[in-house]
Amino acid sequence: MTTSATPASQDGSGYLLYHSIGQYPGKAEEMAAALGDFAQCWGTPNDAQWGYALGQRQRFIELWSRLLNAPEASLTTTENVTTALAALIMALPREDLEGKVVLVAGDCFPSLHFLLTGMADRYGFTLKTVPLREGAYWVEDEDVIEAWGPEVGLALLTWVSSTSSHRCDLETLVAHGRRQGSVIGVDITQAAGLIGYDAQAVGADFAVSTSLKWMCGSPGGGILQVMPDVIARCRPSLRGWFSQDNIFSWDINAFSYAPDIRRFDNGTPAVMACVASVPALEWHAAQDWQAELAKNRSMCDRIIEAADAAGFTLASPRKAQERGGSIMIRLPDTIDPSAMLERLRERSVFADVRGPILRCSPGAMTTDAGIERLTSALSETF
Repeated sequence: MTTSATPASQDGSGYLLYHSIGQYPGKAEEMAAALGDFAQCWGTPNDAQWGYALGQRQRFIELWSRLLNAPEASLTTTENVTTALAALIMALPREDLEGKVVLVAGDCFPSLHFLLTGMADRYGFTLKTVPLREGAYWVEDEDVIEAWGPEVGLALLTWVSSTSSHRCDLETLVAHGRRQGSVIGVDITQAAGLIGYDAQAVGADFAVSTSLKWMCGSPGGGILQVMPDVIARCRPSLRGWFSQDNIFSWDINAFSYAPDIRRFDNGTPAVMACVASVPALEWHAAQDWQAELAKNRSMCDRIIEAADAAGFTLASPRKAQERGGSIMIRLPDTIDPSAMLERLRERSVFADVRGPILRCSPGAMTTDAGIERLTSALSETF
């Protein structure tokens, strides 16, 4: 039972969707204020608009760069992880991909697989997808390593799977990829903001993410982070006036790429998602994330105990160090997933399903009372 005047359906106590959007106290008010400030500035007949808008975008970039310990001028904005990956592939030297293999795991984010499937013929690479073992819920790291030879021009690693919460061993996989001479990318979407990611320590060539989920930001606030030595080799196909070192260079016959990540920019940048996300990123930067991770781990343990007691199959790793911040549960065939979600909503618990897989991700606003309502619902299933 909630201890405040706010109903449990609105206080976040049973919010378990941090693998999807992500909420924090005061988010609606802070986002509304930020967008209101933008509207006020943008709608005033003076010359202050671009300085304000691009300043908000730069603040977004700074907060993300600090979070990831990214080298200076190595991170820029994109709409989402799919556009980020597309931009990187279209920018790589032809010899990095043509006639080679692009490697992904079968539990990667489907949108990225859709993209790679469509790009394979155009860019002359073969897409190789490492399958899940029969009856498994995630791809094993050793299977990725076995499939990863010197023919792999680019490997995209899914740090944490959106379908199982399996967390791959980045240190081992990146080290293996370095020995193969591959370009290595990491989709950090499902763990960024909860589990620390240090771009310089990991040593991958690039990373992609969104500002949703644990970051609690806005849709459209994607990021692309590329290491400086890789940036220097890239010639983005999608380019424009913001791709230049001097964006006000108007000589149409004298285009020159910026020396840093700005070469991945193109036309006038979209800033609305940055404006809407900066309050969340500021909030995020002020939190004790060691404490938040400990809270998440404790709540995840309680969810696992309840699933075991109810006789459900766990579709996530049991060991905390082998997973992200979510717990996935395989619902029995006797339970309609939609009916299960409705039962949870009646208790002011908010999760989701992918087929028969129930996904639960406790985060900043989730409380012990909310977890108690979830575990109670699981115990009453049969």
